[in-house]
Order: sequence, then C-alpha cells, then structure tokens
Amino acid sequence: EWITTGGSVSADTAAIASEECEKLFRMGDRLGRTTYDKKKLLLFTIISGSRRQIDLILREFSTLFNTIEDFLWFKLSCVHEVAGGSSSLVFNDGLVPCSLDDLQAYLNKFEPSYYTKNGKDPLVYPYVLLLSIQLLPAIMHMSKEAGDEGYNVDAVHIAISLVDHSVLSEGSGNGHKLSVMDANAEASSMIRQYGSMYLHHGDLQMTLEYYAQAANAVAGGQLAWSGRSNVDQQRQRNLMLKQLLTEILLREGGIYFLLGARGSGEEGELGRFLPDSKLRQQFLIEAECQETGLSDKSIEIQKRVGAYSAALETTNKCLSEAICSLVRGRSNGDRRTEELVLSGNDIINTYKYHPEVNVQERDRVMEQETILRELEAVLSIHKMARQGNHLDALREVTKLPFLHLDPRLSDTTPDEFQRASSYFQTCVPDLLKVVLTCLDNVHGTDGSKIAGFLANNTHQNWPRDLYEKVARSF
Repeated sequence: EWITTGGSVSADTAAIASEECEKLFRMGDRLGRTTYDKKKLLLFTIISGSRRQIDLILREFSTLFNTIEDFLWFKLSCVHEVAGGSSSLVFNDGLVPCSLDDLQAYLNKFEPSYYTKNGKDPLVYPYVLLLSIQLLPAIMHMSKEAGDEGYNVDAVHIAISLVDHSVLSEGSGNGHKLSVMDANAEASSMIRQYGSMYLHHGDLQMTLEYYAQAANAVAGGQLAWSGRSNVDQQRQRNLMLKQLLTEILLREGGIYFLLGARGSGEEGELGRFLPDSKLRQQFLIEAECQETGLSDKSIEIQKRVGAYSAALETTNKCLSEAICSLVRGRSNGDRRTEELVLSGNDIINTYKYHPEVNVQERDRVMEQETILRELEAVLSIHKMARQGNHLDALREVTKLPFLHLDPRLSDTTPDEFQRASSYFQTCVPDLLKVVLTCLDNVHGTDGSKIAGFLANNTHQNWPRDLYEKVARSF
C-alpha cells in the first residue's frame, strides 16, 4: 500500500506500523540494543508517520544517518499530509502524523550557519530548504549568497523554472503561506534585479531577456508566455513590461536597440513584445512623457512616432537654451548648437518624405521650421561677432523679424514683439548686448534703435546690465 500510493497510507495501516515499531523497541529492550532490527524500525517508522516514533528512533539512534541528506530524506518520507493539511488531526489510535509544516518548523529552528558550517558549505542550507519544499526561501537565500561562485544566477534560473511550473508558492517557510501572486512578485523582483546588472554594464540584449522574464513572472511565467494567464495577471505583466522597456529605451543606445534604424520598432526588438504598430506608438508616447532631462532621446522618440512638430519644438527649445549657454561661456556650446541645428534639419527632411501628415501637423511643422531658421540666424550673428565681423553681424541683425533694428524702419511695437516665439524672445537680451558691442566697433552707428526697442518693451524684465550698456553707448 505504501509503495502503490506513493507514501500515503490509511490511518489503520499507519497504526499497525506504529504498533510494529513498539514491538521492535520492546524486543530490543529485553534482548539488548544490538538486537534492534534497524532497517525494519526505519521502515515501520516511515510508514507510520508518527511523530512519537520518529522522535524515538532519532533519540535511540542518534548516529543512524551519516549525512544531512539521508536525514532529510528520512524526515520527508515520514511526512503524511492529511486532508485539511493540519497536523492537529489525530488517527484512531491516538497517533499524530508528522506534516510538512512540522518538518519545516523543525528545520527552521536552526540558523543557516548551522547547515553551512559558517559558510564553508554555502549550498547545504538552500539544499535543505529545497528538500523541505521551502522553495521561495531557498532561491531568496541563494540570490543573496556572497562570494565568487555566483549563486545568484542559479537562483534566478531556478526561480524562472519554478514560476513556469506554478509551484513557487508551495512552500514559503516559517509557517507563512504566500499567495501565488505574492510569490511570483518576489521572483519577478529578483529576476529584474539580476537583469539590471546587465543594464548597468550596457548589455541591452541580456537586460531585455531577463526583463521580459521578470514581467512574465508576475503573470505566471509560462502561463503569460502562452497567453493563458488571467486578465489581472496580464494587466500587471503589461504594466511592468512597459516600465522595463522604457528603462532600456532611455539608456544609451536604447532607441536604436528597441526601434531599429528607422520606424517605431518594427525593425528592432520592440516588435517582439508589441507587434501592433498602434501599441508601439502609444508606448513610445508614454515613454517620451516619462523622460526628464533627456531631450535628445525625447526628440528621437517624437520623430519615430511621426510627431514632427513636437520634435522640432523640442529641438528649438534646446537650441534656444544652448545659444544662451554659448553666449555665457559654456565650453561645448558650439558643438551642442551644431548638433541641434543638424537634428532640426534632419527632422524636416524626414517629415518631407512622410506620406501620412495631416494639414494641422503640416502647419505646425512650418511654424516650428520658421522658428528654427530665426534661431539659426541668431546663432550666426553671435559667431560673426566673436570672429570680429561686426559689420556683417549688424547687417544680419537688421534682417531679423520682430526687432526692427534697421535704421530705415520704424520702431517695433510691444504687440509685434509678443508675436515672436518664446524661444526667440529668450535669446534677445544676449543678442542686444552683442549688437551694442558691434555698434561700438563700427564707425557712424549708435544704439538709438535698441534704445527705442527697449523703451517699447520695458515690461519684459530683462537684465539690468542690458539697460546700463545701452545708457553707456550714448
């Protein structure tokens, strides 16, 4: 019966086995310990599953097992899981069976160092946990194990396998039962942390593989891969996957890796996880909204999803800031402004060959292109002034809209200047200072036009030194 049922016997059979144990012990007491039939005792104890008999044989034969592995297999063989899973149930003869909870509680009385011999045998403790079906504690311990052996990689792959087979929550240890989702979440966190090490070293391919496993782990591993997880699990999986893909996207080289050389991901790795083009575009828009301080990536993402006017506006914003930084002595200002101008021109060229652009987007692109050209003109004036070409710089200034610095034109009105883009307006104070310097170096010119312009725009709250520079020019 014990063999055919895989170790489960009826209460009557367990009682008979326990009684046989008692007989053997009584016989040994009469004839001497050397007469004990240890093999029979061991067999009947295992079949009975009685706590009392187990404790008795271990007490009488403390050296019965040479290794902890033999001891654990004996204890596991004695485990009798009864209906309801409670070890408080009592068989007819008054014997209490040994349950898996009892075994786990017994093993957890000892510190990990007891099993590992203070770290000399680091794998013994997780082995004990695995044998006693404390699966999650086992892999958690392995993932934190220090040393050069790298047991964290074993822990991660064991976790993936256990999640795939939906058994990770079977034993959480310490009498605390975790739900399947909680256990999977713990495993997912471990897998994600392991993948982040590859991200730190710039290995995006390996990062992606482990991140994908982490996202699927929260939804049941193989269940998620095959599309058989429930709606809530799929929702959690999709949320985590998008978050992890965004991490990769915003890393150095992430856009090219996920999206490919062109398009919104059909040529890159993103297409593996988001095959639908609309879902990819939605993901990229959400990812672009999350980025902070990564303007170049934001521009590239906007361009990839066909948001050309938004990409141009971001470029113009950055170019305006870069021009101001250049004037104030930023060391790499020239290179940065050149990159942004090239980026803007690339966006415009890409837009021209895009077949699906509506009228509103076309108008917005044209508006942003005009602003880009205005900022380019401002940039060229600064360069001319730095090179000592003051007269050429002044000629270019007179061509700028909204300022009316051409002596032949009437002064601009406050309303007219307000029509200029904010990015252009930001550059004006520094530009006027440069113009005043050019005027000082060109015979027969004065700053009266600038004075008139400032007088009409006193509400702008521009730097005080600009007004002082104008006053000194007369």
